[in-house]
Amino acid sequence: QAQLVESGGGLVQAGDSLRLACVASGRTFSGYFMYWFRQAPGKEREFVGAIRWSSGNTYYADSVKGRFTISRDNAKNTVYLQMSSLKPEDTAVYYCAADSGSLRVPPSWYGMDYRGKGTLVTVSS
Repeated sequence: QAQLVESGGGLVQAGDSLRLACVASGRTFSGYFMYWFRQAPGKEREFVGAIRWSSGNTYYADSVKGRFTISRDNAKNTVYLQMSSLKPEDTAVYYCAADSGSLRVPPSWYGMDYRGKGTLVTVSS
C-alpha cells in the first residue's frame, strides 16, 4: 500500500532553516508530481510547491519562492522541502502529497492520489 510519511518538523526561531522529508513507499512514484502543502492554524490548507519526480522540475507558490527549495533523492525515495529564512507566518502543519496527473495549478489537496499526515513546523519570533 502506497504511503507518504513526513518528518523533520519542529520549533525554530525566525530566520532559521529547517528541512522536511517525505518518504514515499509502497509503489513507484517516478511518474508522479510530488506536492507540499501547509495549513496554518485557523486557515485553509495552501499549496507550497511541487516537484516532478522524473525530471526534478520544481514549482513554488509566490509566498515561498526564493526561500524554499524542493528536491528529491531517488535512491531514498524521499522528497525534501528545504526552508530558509523562516518567518512566524510559516508556522503550519506541512503535508506531502502525490498525484499522477499533470501539474495542477492551483492543486487540490483532495484531488491528490496520495496524502501524508503532516509534520508541524513552529516558527517563533
